[in-house]
Amino acid sequence: MKDTLPPNASDGEIAASVPLNPIVPLAKERLGLDPDTLTPFGHYKAKLNLDATASGESGRNGKLVLVTAISPTPAGEGKTTTSIGVNDALNLLGVRSMVCLREPSLGPCFGMKGGATGGGWSQVAPMADINLHFNGDLHAISAANNLLAAVLDSHMYWKNPLGIDPETISWRRAIDLNDRALREVDLKLGRGARRIGGFDITAASEVMAILCLAQDRVDLERRLGDIVVARNGDGEPVAARDLGVAGALAALLTDALHPNLVQSLEGNPAFIHGGPFANIAHGCNSVVATRTALGLCDVVVTEAGFGADLGAEKFLDIKCRQSGLRPDAVVLVCTVRALKMHGGMAQADLASPDPQAVRAGAPNLARHIANLKRFGLTPVVAVNHFATDSEAELATVQAVAEEHGVKAVAATHWADGGVGAQALGEAVMDSLSHGANVELLYPDELALSDKIETVATRIYGAREVAFEPAAADQLEEYERLGYGRLPVCIAKTQYSFSADAKALGAPVGHVLPVREVRLSAGAGFVVAVCGNIMTMPGLPRRPAALDIGVDDEGRVFGLF
Repeated sequence: MKDTLPPNASDGEIAASVPLNPIVPLAKERLGLDPDTLTPFGHYKAKLNLDATASGESGRNGKLVLVTAISPTPAGEGKTTTSIGVNDALNLLGVRSMVCLREPSLGPCFGMKGGATGGGWSQVAPMADINLHFNGDLHAISAANNLLAAVLDSHMYWKNPLGIDPETISWRRAIDLNDRALREVDLKLGRGARRIGGFDITAASEVMAILCLAQDRVDLERRLGDIVVARNGDGEPVAARDLGVAGALAALLTDALHPNLVQSLEGNPAFIHGGPFANIAHGCNSVVATRTALGLCDVVVTEAGFGADLGAEKFLDIKCRQSGLRPDAVVLVCTVRALKMHGGMAQADLASPDPQAVRAGAPNLARHIANLKRFGLTPVVAVNHFATDSEAELATVQAVAEEHGVKAVAATHWADGGVGAQALGEAVMDSLSHGANVELLYPDELALSDKIETVATRIYGAREVAFEPAAADQLEEYERLGYGRLPVCIAKTQYSFSADAKALGAPVGHVLPVREVRLSAGAGFVVAVCGNIMTMPGLPRRPAALDIGVDDEGRVFGLF
């Protein structure tokens, strides 16, 4: 197949060149799943019935590998690609392994980032199906989110029997697109009533977080009922349960709760389920998919979004705290190109070999290594290899890793698939043999403001946190209302340890500005919105949507 493609073949061309295996026989052969447990969506993707696989068909107790990364740059790091590549490599090594990833969002797909199914010869497929509408999950989440908003506003129209203070309404609508015009909208409620509302992208909706953190259907409905939408005249919380809508929300999400089964280009099974962003949400795939995979396989590879300061911290302090899951090993992805950008090299110059620029950007890698060690995890550094990387640059990364007590392994999975990541797979298996003793960053009983300061100072390198007065008051109210034991989910730029996207490398001594806090009582965390981060992104000057279309044979092109 590779021989028939041009050297510069796109991800879409590569994906289209690989014949896929029918998903039902694949699930039977590779995972031991009875066909009756699957609901096929066409030939190559299916949903796995949650009731039939509550503990995993084979009753295995697999080990969990977390894949995270250094702070992202426009040069690219390849965390999803590496997750798929190392899983393919483990299968080549004879390990019964599968990968668990998040679902792509239409927002970045049509915006700046493009698709999210990996790259090169380390992809999951079918590519277009996964990137566009994938089994309807994100649409179901949007519908549930907006049903709650509609019922809330209808309640206000019909004389407000719960006595909701309209000034305290916090529930926003959601759409799975980047649309800055919807950040604030003027809602005409009827009978002359109006209020200001707005939209978040679906990946930032609390309903998305709830779907990804729910243990089962009962827990899903409980969490949906716990969503706080406003306060009444006495200042007490009003929840979705009080509006009588929790059951309807659960009904909309019944199918969405089931994990989605697809495959890599090498025919290895993969779960793709749930899609919260890591910069404005908690950035992990669903607990249901991860736990089900651990019952089916000996090793499960999963990713956490963006850099380890965001995705890995939230994976551990939110997903692991709530679910009881713990990673047994961690892979920290970097690239020579990204390290050179963190060292101050311009993007246009990245193809020029410069070991000193790699060394100058190494503090970013070192900070992420140190942060993971704070959680009791010693990472394996995966150097996602680009053709322009020189041997001297790769040797510099390996030397930096050794200086910080970890191993760095170069991998060529983008160009070579699983074969190119076999050395990385062997390093992961060696790390699994040593195990890990994971420690969460803060205890439940710590005050919410102190939890935010702990993450800011210990993980981000900040000197202090500056709370806007309204945010500080809101945190005190959450404590009074009994939400003080919840973990915190910090929404900030992914590009820097600070709230300044341009502060690359490993800045220290900065101030983290918290301008707003939001209660996600159903999801079970408090969101701290920092700096200029938006929960509804906008499109770039030239969005990726301009390059996407359908060819004469009905195939989608332009996804990347």
